[in-house]
Amino acid sequence: MGLIHRKEAGDSVARLPSPQSSGDEKASFGDGHGPNILDSPETGLHRGLRSRQITMIAIGGAIGTGLIIGTGSSLAKAGPLSILISYSIVGFIVYMVMCALGEMATYLPIQSGFTGYAARFCDPALGFSLGYTYWFKYIIVTPNQLTAAALVIQYWVPREKVNPGVFIAVFLVAIILFNYLGIRFFGEIEFWLSSVKVLTIVGLLILSLILVLGGGPDHDRKGFRYWKDPGAMKTLYGTGDTGRFLGLWSTFVTATFAYLGTELVGVTVGEAQNPRRVIPRAIKLTFWRIVVFYVLSVLLIGMLVPYDSPRLAFATKKATTGASASPFVVAMIESGISGLPGFLNACILVFVFSAANSDLYIATRTLYGLAKEGNSASIFARTDSRGVPIYSLGLSAAIACIAFLNVADDSRKVFTYFVNLVTIFGLLTWISILVTHIYFVKARQAQGIEKHQLAYTAPFGLPGTYFALGFCIVIAIFKNFDVFIHVPDREGGENFDYINFITGYLGIPLYLGMIFGYKLLKPKSKGWTPMTADLYSGKAAIDREEEEFLANKAAKQGSGRSGGWFYRHFIAWLL
Repeated sequence: MGLIHRKEAGDSVARLPSPQSSGDEKASFGDGHGPNILDSPETGLHRGLRSRQITMIAIGGAIGTGLIIGTGSSLAKAGPLSILISYSIVGFIVYMVMCALGEMATYLPIQSGFTGYAARFCDPALGFSLGYTYWFKYIIVTPNQLTAAALVIQYWVPREKVNPGVFIAVFLVAIILFNYLGIRFFGEIEFWLSSVKVLTIVGLLILSLILVLGGGPDHDRKGFRYWKDPGAMKTLYGTGDTGRFLGLWSTFVTATFAYLGTELVGVTVGEAQNPRRVIPRAIKLTFWRIVVFYVLSVLLIGMLVPYDSPRLAFATKKATTGASASPFVVAMIESGISGLPGFLNACILVFVFSAANSDLYIATRTLYGLAKEGNSASIFARTDSRGVPIYSLGLSAAIACIAFLNVADDSRKVFTYFVNLVTIFGLLTWISILVTHIYFVKARQAQGIEKHQLAYTAPFGLPGTYFALGFCIVIAIFKNFDVFIHVPDREGGENFDYINFITGYLGIPLYLGMIFGYKLLKPKSKGWTPMTADLYSGKAAIDREEEEFLANKAAKQGSGRSGGWFYRHFIAWLL
């Protein structure tokens, strides 16, 4: 496909001189003002994530509530063609973000992740704001996944019978335990959970295609029937082309939410074995995941479920008792399949659990990275003997208890509010990564680092980064346009939807406030120029670590061929 640009000789990036460090290297920022990023036994993570684990996490890591549940609200609001367009456009933007992140992560796979890149390549204030924005995102998205679990379980057990807080508590305790047991255990659990997710999605795609072609119990070849009646695009807040455009634009929020978490690969670089080989491969798989899992899924769902289906939980203000949270379940019921919807909802619970598990992991590692950069209390950088930042885990898990809002409010309302909050934090994260990549490219050009010296380069270069940046900014500004529109039948009778306005835009002043607040509190802090950006500190130690890993791997391979014929020919190339 030509999507991955790698240096073929060796599996490692070319060794570059490190003029800012020599001998017993101190891995501080270029001017010496930054904190030490090398590990001590009390603050070091363990590189325990194996290639196959990162690969499977990259394929299935972000498959969660946004795709399985969130597509229902978009379909009901705007119609099948609208969600196909929005998911395709946002998918391309996500791929640009991943390419930008991959170029930086393969060059310098540090434990503080992309918050460290922002602080080193662009401005310490941006690293500070990005770190906390990303942490805020994941301490919100973790309870969001628990909320989704309560929403899905109501398919079997209405909230009138069992309080959703019971199920939230069970899931929360489980994800805390899995994160506490260490990176090797976490990686193995996520490998198998992601495997289940991938197999489920593949099965759903095959089943959906069969149903579209008339292979279901009703023997009804649906094709593009629902694109004609009730229609391909539903009007919103207006008529004609204006109404169809507003409907289309409204789906960009849920489309963005569906892709959030794709950058998980960038967080794992500090705990990945041989990241300069694994990360480019994971990015390549991200491209195919977007095309196959997301774009193809929304296309088939739009062919199977009409946007005015009363069974969609978000289609009406008061969903019917038998309504499902997932459009995939609705598609089965509409096609006359009675046995599989319950099984699929059980699979969706696995999706939600996996997403919550990885979200708590990201929140923990982000707070850990902030502490390592000196932007949070040093206690949050402390790890136990398994390399787990236990204090960061404890705080992040405690905040996840806000999911118990479900006890007092309707799950669908809470889910919508969380989507708003998480989406703006996610967009600001993508914007920061793209800005950092622009600074990184200019810095490496100014300091004489050529493309062929990198393990991976973004295939679309700076033009792709600028395009994605512009689109992310537009979505961030206009994503909640409907709060400014007078809607006579708005729920609650309010002319101005202040709750969605607050949840939709709260992240922007918070993000900017942290940048300018950092500047005010640290007036000596300056942004980096292309010549002063630190591209070398810590790199020599990472290079040595990579060489040792490759040497050990070569020694093991030299002792005999590992794996059987099937593994070597059909699986090893992927892992």
